[in-house]
Amino acid sequence: MVDQIFLIRHGETPWSLSGQHTGNTDMALTERGERQAVKLGERLRNQHFSAVLTSPLQRARRTCELAGLGANAQIDEGLREWNYGEYEGLTSVQIRARRANWEVFRDGCPGGESPQQMQNRVDGVLARLRDLTGTIAVFSHGHCLRSMAVRWIELPIVNGRNFGLAAGALSRLGYEHHRLEEPAIELWNSATDVP
Repeated sequence: MVDQIFLIRHGETPWSLSGQHTGNTDMALTERGERQAVKLGERLRNQHFSAVLTSPLQRARRTCELAGLGANAQIDEGLREWNYGEYEGLTSVQIRARRANWEVFRDGCPGGESPQQMQNRVDGVLARLRDLTGTIAVFSHGHCLRSMAVRWIELPIVNGRNFGLAAGALSRLGYEHHRLEEPAIELWNSATDVP
């Protein structure tokens, strides 16, 4: 049985800084994003991981490497960010100018993934993780990790809108009273301020 899953959002990128939706665009980290990744490594230094998984996109892989966990990392395609389709590269303000009151966790993205598709994808990732043992590190993206968290605690994916997640933040999934029947979010959106 998996004991804990550390969810690690990649460091800052130019588009996370500007608020642009970055799905499949393979964006590099900013210098600050690289410093955030190094700081994550310092925070994780004394933690033993039985497995390390990362999105194939370079911002997540580079965060994993700079955190000191890249040598044993396995790429998992299920950890890619939400496919924003026609909304790729746009800010929420720009999207809402086209579609008032748009919300990714409720409405999805034309030409991209629907909430149900994203839910199915992260449910598959979580099923694979539950088959592992020990403590797992997962390097991924904001909307993907928010989706994983709400599905871990058995909420509908639409509830992901209620869980903000900063670039370079650390979160942890586990169990209340060490019982499989009581999945819990033990830590959420713990970010260290990096200049």
